[in-house]
Amino acid sequence: QVQLVESGGGLVQAGGSLRLSCAASGNIFSINLMGWYRQAPGKQRDLVAFITSGGNENYADSVKGRFTLSRDTAKNALYLQMNSLKPEDTGAYYCHLSTMGRGYWGQGTQVTVSS
Repeated sequence: QVQLVESGGGLVQAGGSLRLSCAASGNIFSINLMGWYRQAPGKQRDLVAFITSGGNENYADSVKGRFTLSRDTAKNALYLQMNSLKPEDTGAYYCHLSTMGRGYWGQGTQVTVSS
């Protein structure tokens, strides 16, 4: 079993910054993908960014140039630095991890950007 715990969400004004953290624990032998999704109220959960085991990063067009992934492979941790936040970035942010053919989700952390 794998557990993911997100932190770092909060309320911020437009133009501000937040840094999300995701800590993974449990039976993790190798990580294929690790990333962040977000879900606004009444909308589907969308990909924000992910990083592969080889270190390749992929970002949604809406966050390119503003959001940056980083990771600590020794700690199985993933971070999302979010700059120049916009009201449309508001939502619940979920960490996702893919390992050994299975996917796992965290409980989410709320990000609210006020205009």
